[in-house]
Amino acid sequence: MTLGRRLHWSPLSGHAHRAELFLNLLGLPFERVEVELRARAHKQPAFLTMNAFGQVPVLEDGGATIADSNAILVHLALSYDPARRWLPELPQAAAEVQRWLSAAAGPLANGPMRARLVGLFGAPYDLAQAQTVAAGLFEVMERRLANTTWLADDTTTIADLAMYTYTAHAPEGHITLDPWPAIRTWLARIEALPGFVPMRRTAPRPLA
Repeated sequence: MTLGRRLHWSPLSGHAHRAELFLNLLGLPFERVEVELRARAHKQPAFLTMNAFGQVPVLEDGGATIADSNAILVHLALSYDPARRWLPELPQAAAEVQRWLSAAAGPLANGPMRARLVGLFGAPYDLAQAQTVAAGLFEVMERRLANTTWLADDTTTIADLAMYTYTAHAPEGHITLDPWPAIRTWLARIEALPGFVPMRRTAPRPLA
């Protein structure tokens, strides 16, 4: 029984994986509805009524329809985590979470995500530029994680989930994680959380 909870999702989307991961970590039952991105199902009128931007994921949760992966993280945290572990109430901690959500929509998307799109699908992005953005981001994350267990607070928050997938899958964009030991330790911490589910790993295309 899914209680009307449906995740419109694609198995190779890191954004969709954020939502899938959090639903599993919260122990919430849900139905996966695969959106065929290659067939451009996300650009068809039926999907655009749920997300006018034509992007996965979209979560139907009872009577609510939530588009955008970070918005879904916020919705789930506020709806199903009364202890406010995943999205702290204290202003400074909440602001720190928001800072990393912004990083997920900025340098993470422009760096590791774009590099992965090139590596897996031959997307027309500048791979070298994306790798440079990724290196700058990982340097900031490495310094942060060298002195703390989690990115935004003293426990796991949605900031960690927002930053996880495209960081973990950076090698699919020809970006090695070898120089970043604190990041690799942080990734292992997330992967050890009860309820963790991985996203399928795919070998990148050889570089020309």
